[in-house]
Amino acid sequence: MISIKFVIFVVMVILLKSASSSEKVWNQFRGPSGQGHAMGILPMAWSWEGKNLLWRTEIEGRAWSSPISVGKGIIISNARVENGSENLLLEAIAINPQDGSEMWRTILFKHKDMPRIHRKNSYASPTPFYDGDKIFIHFGNLGTACLTVDGVLVWKKTFNYSPVHGGGSSPVVFKNLLIFSADGAENPSLYALNKKNGSIAWKSKRSSDAKKNFSFCTPLIISHEDGMQIISPASDWCFSYDMRGREIWKSKYTGGYSVVPRPVFSQGLVYVSSGYDHPTLYAIEVDGFGEVTSKKVKWKTSKAVPRNSSPLIVAGYLFMVSDAGVVSCLDALSGELKWMERVASSTSASLLYSNGLIYLTEESGQTFIFKSEPNFKLVAKNDLREKTLSSPMSYGNSLIIRTEKAIYRIGKKEL
Repeated sequence: MISIKFVIFVVMVILLKSASSSEKVWNQFRGPSGQGHAMGILPMAWSWEGKNLLWRTEIEGRAWSSPISVGKGIIISNARVENGSENLLLEAIAINPQDGSEMWRTILFKHKDMPRIHRKNSYASPTPFYDGDKIFIHFGNLGTACLTVDGVLVWKKTFNYSPVHGGGSSPVVFKNLLIFSADGAENPSLYALNKKNGSIAWKSKRSSDAKKNFSFCTPLIISHEDGMQIISPASDWCFSYDMRGREIWKSKYTGGYSVVPRPVFSQGLVYVSSGYDHPTLYAIEVDGFGEVTSKKVKWKTSKAVPRNSSPLIVAGYLFMVSDAGVVSCLDALSGELKWMERVASSTSASLLYSNGLIYLTEESGQTFIFKSEPNFKLVAKNDLREKTLSSPMSYGNSLIIRTEKAIYRIGKKEL
């Protein structure tokens, strides 16, 4: 007869394995929630010389997309020039998380002409998405593809629009839809594809008249009392759509364009940066309909607001870092400033939260770690000495950082 103790033991093992597996899935830009929260307990000390460095894998080419994981593999998108030619190759690469070796590589698109992009952009800046079954790779107007976890191509498509400075918006999957923004110089729109075959399910043209239409913001899908919403900031306006592409509400920020930071959502408020030239952060209530600028903007601030880095919300506090490395902590509901400190220098990567700590990786390759509290306390800083604009990800209790030359896994060796 099986004892109760044995049954409890088996259940605990299953739960622990499930928890461990879920900690190793970082399926999209900014993780499972899309808002930068890691489940694991990340390392606090490392160095380029080898301290807590599990492996370093050099990657030929240049890409600022963030890595994702599918549990057993780390997936990156990449852009490089074909040997012996000037062709641009756009590809997906799977890396073994145990030793950093390459598991597979699939070339998805080849372009003879390389379009002009911004000096801080790359041809592979959007981060892939894993929906638990398939991997979706997006290169803006240069191509979109679906792969199996073994790197086998399922479908690929190219959607013609006119980006300025290159692609930047990462894709998002919800049920059967693959969603991405296409805010180019003309006819800025939000696309939703049938994720099974890449056909267009719907396309919603922005109801705006911005002077500079181009933006690069990754949408955030939220659940509210009235149902699901796609929060999609663009030039001059933040838009909310339902899952059929119908506009629910929009809120204006005059003069905002080239919007990059992904919004965050908490307690009925979505937090959006207006982008260039003079970024302002808006806290917008999401229960409105129609044009809601005068009714639903709860508070706003223009002090040290990011143009590129996405913010965090932790325990009722909003944390953000300006492009110059100035970090702010505000009460998320009222906008009251708790502290503001110059922590880093030039910063593009988004903030990452883990176990009471916030990780800020600046462009030089230094990572600053500070408490997620209403009083500033820096607890560590570590340097890889390689340039990076890519946002880090967690893999269990380790940290994955992509630089211009390599992928690093940082943490303690698993026993």
